[in-house]
Amino acid sequence: MTEVAVGILRKNGKILICQRKKGGRYELKWEFPGGKLENGETTEQCLRRELREELTIEIHSIERIQTQAAYYEDGGIFNVAYCFLSGFEGEPQNNVFEQIRWVTVDELKYMDLLDGNKPFIAHFIY
Repeated sequence: MTEVAVGILRKNGKILICQRKKGGRYELKWEFPGGKLENGETTEQCLRRELREELTIEIHSIERIQTQAAYYEDGGIFNVAYCFLSGFEGEPQNNVFEQIRWVTVDELKYMDLLDGNKPFIAHFIY
């Protein structure tokens, strides 16, 4: 099972959401920033590295909320660690996504989210 760290970043009542690029796995699906853990890496180290690489920001605080398995229609199986991220330095820059957006919780309901993000949204945000 692939280990993944996902961060919920909030600012001014909105949440940062990222859209995967066209042509890749799960193309144009919306997701929270994060990624796969590298060998020997902790969840916190992964999130700091991924957000630095993907969005050029430095995270101040990481609060792990839960870990759950996510099963995708194409056979992908991921063990996803969800974390709330508090405080960051820099302004998020889009380095790898189709687009990034700050959205309200209500807007998330209408976005084409990755399957693994949907249960988290329903349980912790609504």
